[in-house]
Amino acid sequence: MEAADGEERLLLTQRLRAAVHYTAGCLCRDVAEDKGVQFGKQSVAAVAEITFRQCENFARDLEMFARHAKRSTVTTEDVKLLARRSNSLLKYITQKSEELTWSNMEQKEKKKKKSSAAKGGRTSGEQAAAVTESEDSNMA
Repeated sequence: MEAADGEERLLLTQRLRAAVHYTAGCLCRDVAEDKGVQFGKQSVAAVAEITFRQCENFARDLEMFARHAKRSTVTTEDVKLLARRSNSLLKYITQKSEELTWSNMEQKEKKKKKSSAAKGGRTSGEQAAAVTESEDSNMA
């Protein structure tokens, strides 16, 4: 059983390495076209290998940050901590994190409104209008 898990893990790692190598090759090709330079196959392979190893290090660091905080889940705060040495990257991650937070809040609000409308319930604004209407009709 453990041997099968090890093989499966190895296959997944090889697929991931291949994907990183492919992406590094595409990026190198784009840079080569923009800058009028060429990248040798060994250079592309070196960039891909360094990228893969750096991502492994990032993953380990993120896991340790979460573990240090006594959590089992990596959060955006962990990612910000990882990116703290690059001001532009930290700024970008912070901006995207805030955008996601707002987007999630808007989706929750829409869900709330849909579920209350589906149940025949009224939003707080509709309830206030209904109370005002009933008060007006009682005074007449």
